[in-house]
Amino acid sequence: MAQFKEVVQRSSLHPKPVGLVLQYGTAGFRTKAQDLDHVMFRMGLLAVLRSKKTKSTIGIMVTASHNPEEDNGVKLVDPLGEMLAPSWEEYSTQLANAEEQGLLTALKDVIEKEAVNMQQEACVVVGRDTRPSSEKLSQAVLDGVMSLGGKYHDYGLVTTPQLHFMVCCRNTNGLYGTASVEGYYQKVSQAFVELTKQAPNRTDDHKHLKVDGANGIGALKLKEMEGFLQKELLVSLYNDGSSGKLNYLCGADFVKVQQKSPQGIEMLAGERCCSFDGDADRIVYYYNDDAGHFHLLDGDKIATLIGTFLKELLPKAGLDLQIAVVQTAYANGSSTRYLEETMKVQVHCAKTGVKHLHHKAQEFDIGVYFEANGHGTVLFSKGAEEKIKQQAQNENVADEKRKAAKILESTINLINQTVGDAISDMLVIEAVLALKGLAVHHWDAMYTDLPNRQLKVKVADRRVIETADAERCAVSPPGLQEAINALVKKYSLSRAFVRPSGTEDVVRVYAEADTQGNADTLAYEVSLAVYQLAGGVGEEPKPLQ
Repeated sequence: MAQFKEVVQRSSLHPKPVGLVLQYGTAGFRTKAQDLDHVMFRMGLLAVLRSKKTKSTIGIMVTASHNPEEDNGVKLVDPLGEMLAPSWEEYSTQLANAEEQGLLTALKDVIEKEAVNMQQEACVVVGRDTRPSSEKLSQAVLDGVMSLGGKYHDYGLVTTPQLHFMVCCRNTNGLYGTASVEGYYQKVSQAFVELTKQAPNRTDDHKHLKVDGANGIGALKLKEMEGFLQKELLVSLYNDGSSGKLNYLCGADFVKVQQKSPQGIEMLAGERCCSFDGDADRIVYYYNDDAGHFHLLDGDKIATLIGTFLKELLPKAGLDLQIAVVQTAYANGSSTRYLEETMKVQVHCAKTGVKHLHHKAQEFDIGVYFEANGHGTVLFSKGAEEKIKQQAQNENVADEKRKAAKILESTINLINQTVGDAISDMLVIEAVLALKGLAVHHWDAMYTDLPNRQLKVKVADRRVIETADAERCAVSPPGLQEAINALVKKYSLSRAFVRPSGTEDVVRVYAEADTQGNADTLAYEVSLAVYQLAGGVGEEPKPLQ
């Protein structure tokens, strides 16, 4: 077939290094940029097949998120802006790893298994981050798309969530918004301005926010967006990419892991600051208190703020909708207790990984999910959106109820429901703080995190650890969970769990307790149990000093 002839010809311009094996994971493919040219070309091919199969526009984002600047990666975006279907993740891995002479066989295998109609039109949209390697790699993607006769639109430099937004807009005939960067700015900034105008006694001091752009695409796009915000948010932007290196000593991941402010930000006591990650799909907040101590407000705190805000609004709007917060086992126990016991919000636990959280959140009228690393969003069911919209327009209900329903309606428009979005999440947080009249330390004081400790144990084979109950219970090897249970009983307010790493032969250990000393000791004791019962290698874990 003529179209496959072109695939073979163009593929020779993007040769695969012999023996290189890569795996498509939650974040797509991610590795050193110089090893990705063939992968990009082949993902262009796969996106065309996925587009033909779904009769929809498919997205491809070239980014490695919070990884160092010399890395890169690629992920595919499904029709409603969601992550690629798991069965197609397997095809991605097969295509990427096929040696040159086996590429056509792997391609035809997908076409056959999925009964892809090759006469169907295909459309693929492509975006990229600011890494030096991204432009050339996104050209390789376009080569792949063109060699199978697909149509494409290259959005150039965009954040990952913006590309997800664009894909959703295109496949809902504009119902979700206008499929352009400007359409994104207009939708979210209009909703933000509408919300903040409802906030009482808001001064310029309240509007100030310091933002660390991680020297990445988020900084670039926030600058472009500023004019749309009509001075309702006054941003001081740091690590804007003009001089520093992407994700180096800055960004959400650095702040979360190091528990300190990024390079370049001068923090005065009580000032609100936040950090994006490299592709602007994660956000964390932080501040220094009067004594100069650093306080981090991570994904747990963000989910609690937004979940509480929505829970309080529903009765004010006269709406009976089911709201839930979805967490992973890594969520701090204090956040779970506060939501369940104080706010009477349902909390559900899902396996680690955004796709598991997103999937669980879809089960409720309103599902709020955030990973502790600051990646998350809020999902509204179609039925919930409809009820909120009707209530906002219903002239037969009291003004107060209608006003609350309108706030909910604007919140829906402000949130990017396709994926975690640092810019949109930042604006939601700023609007909620303004509407509730909260300073950053008030938000932080909603609950106090329990001290915790995370450790890693090297093992011969991580597959010996199997878990159940959203990774909170180890079902193998025999005796391990019993040992953990016995250790946990020794300490107050404590819990611990273990799970295998997704990428290396290590077991991750999490422990929390009433004091840092107890959390450290519990983590060490659980690590020792893992080492002894799950085939530990190398040095035996030592107590933390």
